[in-house]
Amino acid sequence: MAGGNAIRGARVGSGPMGENERGETAARQAVSYYCARGHVTTPSFATGGDQVVPVEWDCPRCGFPAGLDQDNPPEPLRTEPYKTHLAYVKERRSDEEGESLLDEALSDLRERRGTLSVVDAE
Repeated sequence: MAGGNAIRGARVGSGPMGENERGETAARQAVSYYCARGHVTTPSFATGGDQVVPVEWDCPRCGFPAGLDQDNPPEPLRTEPYKTHLAYVKERRSDEEGESLLDEALSDLRERRGTLSVVDAE
């Protein structure tokens, strides 16, 4: 026995696996879903009982929603891009309001510092 581990083992429960050990498998149906990029996904679902096949499924390749109708796949979800604080302020205020607020803040700052600009002195 040259180079190697002589002890070989198996995990608990291993052995010949088949329906006679595990029982019968549930009846399944394959359903095809189509996304807007043309990808096809075919997951399997159990049949019988009260199982309902979902109308939409997430495409594992692109993440878009996929539907059952190949000719009319669902539209990709539109997400709003990240907005900065400044973008939200600009939605609430007009340019004139912004100018007056800036002038007010600058004059308050100058008063606290005790300095006057050339424009304020005239």
